[in-house]
Parts: sequence; structure tokens; C-alpha cells
Amino acid sequence: MVSIALRQESARSLIAAASLALLALSGCGARDDSATGGRRGQQGTPEVGYVVVQPTAVPLVTELAGRTNAFATSEVRPQVSGIIRKRFFAEGSYVRKGQPLYQIDPSLYRAAANQASANLASAQANAEAARAKADRYKPLADQQAVAAQDYTDAAAAARAARAAVDQNRAALDTARINLRFTTVPAPISGKVGRSLFTEGALVTTNQTDPLATITALDPIYVDIQQSSADLLRLRQSLASGGATPSSAEVRLKLEDGSDYGYAGTVQFAEVVVDPSTGTVTVRARFPNPQGLLLPGMFVRASFAQATDPSAFLIPQQAVTRDAKGNAQVYLVGPDNKAVVRAVTATRTMGANWVVTAGLKPGDKVITEGVGKVKPGGDIKPVTAGSPPNLNPKGKGNQQGGTGNRKGG
Repeated sequence: MVSIALRQESARSLIAAASLALLALSGCGARDDSATGGRRGQQGTPEVGYVVVQPTAVPLVTELAGRTNAFATSEVRPQVSGIIRKRFFAEGSYVRKGQPLYQIDPSLYRAAANQASANLASAQANAEAARAKADRYKPLADQQAVAAQDYTDAAAAARAARAAVDQNRAALDTARINLRFTTVPAPISGKVGRSLFTEGALVTTNQTDPLATITALDPIYVDIQQSSADLLRLRQSLASGGATPSSAEVRLKLEDGSDYGYAGTVQFAEVVVDPSTGTVTVRARFPNPQGLLLPGMFVRASFAQATDPSAFLIPQQAVTRDAKGNAQVYLVGPDNKAVVRAVTATRTMGANWVVTAGLKPGDKVITEGVGKVKPGGDIKPVTAGSPPNLNPKGKGNQQGGTGNRKGG
């Protein structure tokens, strides 16, 4: 019985000690709440970073689809008929203007040239004899030793002989030209494709198929399709002074998404709208020294046709959207109050939005801590990029502002 009483007394002592410990803990919690004045979890005035905006000249960059086109294309065709005796080029190689490509059998044309040369010599001999006869008849006709008609006939025969010389000289030139045409040269410099005719093939001057095709690839053209409505708006903006013309340097993005290493320039725009697509073709010229661009490739072209002199560049994190999806920004208002302002921001440039309406020069646009700002709420504005306030006296405010300003 004594041992049972001792165990009961020990149990009561343990319960009493545990109760005293719980009371002590609760008392500490109450004192801590009273010491903080009941501000646990509350946030102070948020600190935000802002930038002062000024208008700047922003190029109006347009990105459009386009296709590459050869700078020049030439079909190699025979100008005389005959059998191809030899081909002088390798298919797919680069050929220069005037370089021999094919040799057509020249036998008949060489013989024709020799015959024309002989005919010319004969005509020249006849002309010399006719001239000499007319010269002898002239003084005799003056002395009335011969009839005047005889001298007239002799002079006419001399002139006809000279005309025959000219005719035979022209025939010789034609024969020599045809003989020269038996060697088929490259009409332009460029890459030559496959040969459609082999040695031993008969070719004619009026045949349908060319012997080969040469394509000039450096430089190369890119034909860009622009909507006629967009072009009309651009021209109206230029006419009203809302934009100024800019040098149209063009950049390309290739089919695999990579950027083309060379910049091009706009050559001209068509003056006719394609009625089937409602677009106008803008042609740009690009250097192509490595032959990377081939005719018919699909590309994306970006270029600036004009410059907006009064646009604002705003960091992207400063622009938010309302429930309807309209763009808006927060400004530092009077008495350090946050003011929401609707803006027009339809495109980006790098890390910035291009704002074309809704802002004035000198506005202070909040770019840091935007997530903690409410319309009309108190804010602590500082210059964007400045270090956060780590003063222990402002610890309560730091929790709601500077400690996480950039991430707001």
C-alpha cells in the first residue's frame, strides 16, 4: 500500500510540472505579441523602383515572309544547228561569262566561210575590172569618141560590181559569225546546272530545250510580300509626319530558324497589288558569297521602313494587363501614390515594350515592385536599379518592399 501511494504521488508531481511548463510557454507567446504591438504578418509601405521616360526615335520594324530569287538566270541555247562534238564544263561548277561550254561540229560552217571568202575575192576582181573600164570610157565620152550611153553603162556596171563586193563581204561576215557560234559560250557568270545534251547529240537553232541553265547566285534577290493595307498605313503615316523614312536594311531568318549573316538592302517595291493575295512585292538584294541562299528558299525578312520619333521604350516587366487584356503601367503620382495609366503597346524591341500612346515625357514609370502596387496605394519610390534599403529601423517596411523589389 505504501508503494502504491508513492507511485500516485510521483504521477501527480509529473502532471503539475507539465502544467507549469505549458503556462510558461503561453505567457512567453503573449508577451511576444504585446511586444510587437500585434504587427506580426503585416506589411509596410512597399518600396518601388521607377524610371523617368522620354520619347525616342524607334524604328518601325516589319517582319514578313519572302522567297529567294536568282539575281540572273540564262538558258544556254545553240544559235546554229549541228552535232555536239565536245562539252567543256563540269556540271554544277562555276563558269564565267564567255567561257566555252560546248563545241558543235564546225566543218560545214568553216566551208561556208571559205566559200564566202572566195566569192568576195571574185567580186572584188570584177569590181576592179568594171572600175577600170569606166575610167577609160570617161575621157573618150568627153571627146565624143564613144557613145555617151556606153560610158553610162560602164559606170553603172562599176557601181554594181562595188555593190556585189559589199554583198559578198556581208555574206563572209555571216559565215564567220556562224562559224564562231559553233563554240557555245557562257552568256553570264554563275553556277551551271546539268547538261541536257551529251556529246553526239543533234542540236538545232529552234529547239525547245536549252543545252544547260546558268544561275547567278551572288548577289541574290529576296522577294517579300507586304500587305497593301500595311503599306497604305505606312505611307499615310509618312505623309502626316507621324513617321520618318529610314534606310531599309533587311535581315533574314532562314528556314531552320538561324539568322543569315549578311544584311541586305531594299531595291524597290512593285507598283501593282496582286489581286489574288492583296500584297505588294518588295525586292531586297543580299550578298551571297558562300552560296548559302538558293533560289526558291522560304525566309523571314525583318526591316525598318520608317522611324517613329516620339515612341517610348518601357521595360517589359513594367507593362501589365487588365481584365480585358489592355496594356497598362503604374506611375509615381502626387504624394507618392501609385497611379495606373492605360497605354498602347503593340510590339516589343529587345527587352522593352514600344509604347506609342498613353505616356508623356517625364512620367515616372514603376518598373520594380510592380506586383506589390495597388492603384491609389502609398509607395516609396526610388530610382530603378538602386540597392534596397537594409536599415534595421525600417525592417517592418522592408518586408513589404525593398527585400523583394525586383521580384515584384
